[in-house]
Amino acid sequence: MRNDHPAPSTTDDTASTEVWTEQRIRALGAITDLPTAGRIFGLGRAMSYELARTGQFPVPTIRVGARYRVPVAGILTTLGLPASGDLTSTAKLSVDHHDEISSPRPPTQQP
Repeated sequence: MRNDHPAPSTTDDTASTEVWTEQRIRALGAITDLPTAGRIFGLGRAMSYELARTGQFPVPTIRVGARYRVPVAGILTTLGLPASGDLTSTAKLSVDHHDEISSPRPPTQQP
């Protein structure tokens, strides 16, 4: 029996075929790791680290010990997408919404 289906290629680079939509990028939350950010820009892991190490990564990176973190707002801005809105993964209001936070008022004293 002949197999008419070609074998999967082991040289396919998933970074080049992966589709990143605005919604998918926003779903990353406020910060993502460097390899993920690199894949959004079509970069492989090694190239992402090299560019971050030399300060040439397409968006600002944050170095935390031996790791790099990338703010999602920077990714959105670089891609020409609005970075407005809450990027927390649970989409709950953050402390930046002071006018929407209320505290119980202490009881008033009667004379």
